[in-house]
Amino acid sequence: MNYFEVFALPRRLGLDADDLQRRFYELSRRHHPDFHQAAPPEAQARALEASALVNAAYRTLRDPIARVEYLLCLEEGRAAGDGADVKPAAPPALLAEMFEIQAALEEARSGGLDAAARATLAAQRARLLERSRDAERRLTGPLARAWDEGPEADRPCVLAACREALATRAYLRTVIQDLSRALGEDEESSVSNRRH
Repeated sequence: MNYFEVFALPRRLGLDADDLQRRFYELSRRHHPDFHQAAPPEAQARALEASALVNAAYRTLRDPIARVEYLLCLEEGRAAGDGADVKPAAPPALLAEMFEIQAALEEARSGGLDAAARATLAAQRARLLERSRDAERRLTGPLARAWDEGPEADRPCVLAACREALATRAYLRTVIQDLSRALGEDEESSVSNRRH
């Protein structure tokens, strides 16, 4: 059973967060192990498994980016879950663009940062943060609508665009973290707390 099926939802990227939460609470009450303590051990084990599945499904589907990643895994026939994700390669154009930033990072690591170099790296990080946010907005906006509302014949192209946006976002987040470390700043302040 996939995570959409757990909540009796279609494979859509645009989900009503309140409806998802309501379904989660209903299923949580139904399967919570505390409500099955008097049941036979087999029934307790089934309730525990169902509760774990409901929790995992909710964690994934409530996060719009995790939802895209999960749908991509489903549609490509790959297993989803911890360690099962295939990390997409960064688009070649992005790699070429990042060469300059990586060179500046290496220089900063070897010789320390003066005020001008620090300002340059901070400005580059701010620009990359905005690009990462743009990739997220694209995933949760136009690409989600294209998947949910577009013709089924277009879905392979939508999935390819999602894969590229996820790869771009992942690569940018790595470079942003590298920049934050070089600047001696907390990574959490520059990158959102999402695990993706």
